[in-house]
Amino acid sequence: MLVIAKEPVAGRVKTRLTPPYTPAEAAALAEAALADTLRTVADMPARRRVLALDGRPGSWLPPGIEVVPQCGGGLDERLAGAFEGCRGPTLLIGMDTPQITPALLAPVLDAGGWTGCDAWFGPAADGGFWALGLAEPDPGLLRGVPMSTATTGAVQRRRLTDAGLRVRDLPTLRDVDTASDALEVAAAAPGGRFARTLARLSARAATR
Repeated sequence: MLVIAKEPVAGRVKTRLTPPYTPAEAAALAEAALADTLRTVADMPARRRVLALDGRPGSWLPPGIEVVPQCGGGLDERLAGAFEGCRGPTLLIGMDTPQITPALLAPVLDAGGWTGCDAWFGPAADGGFWALGLAEPDPGLLRGVPMSTATTGAVQRRRLTDAGLRVRDLPTLRDVDTASDALEVAAAAPGGRFARTLARLSARAATR
């Protein structure tokens, strides 16, 4: 399993949450999302669990997660670079969907998850994608895909099928970009650190 993420530093992550949240509060939400994501990954029966990180690891990193630096370039290049260090079936996810659970990801890691399947694709509600699995990691399948647009997911999935890959889909999830996204994601996973952090920040805002 492969996670791509930025170090949760104020002013560098989740900038679309500001306003209503301050840069420090947005970073706290990013850290909570990353911690929830990595906790789920740590519970999965994967041969390797790798975090491709832009920045330095912190106390949010659980044991059993290997950290590698991200390469430079645009997001397509950084995603491609993350796959370059992998061999065999690999599932990549981001840090923006803390509502993921082991049950949600289980079909990919089950014994028959790759039988008759070359790729797994998890579309995001905003038109992007939150998960991409490749039976044989090929960085070229990601390079040149326009990122952060309303058609990113459609273009990426078509890139897979145009390459002749047999694709299975995961459920559509909402990732955390805006304050309304944060509320929806927290409601989907009320027991997680992300939901608790959002509740704390909301309570603090109510007293200002």
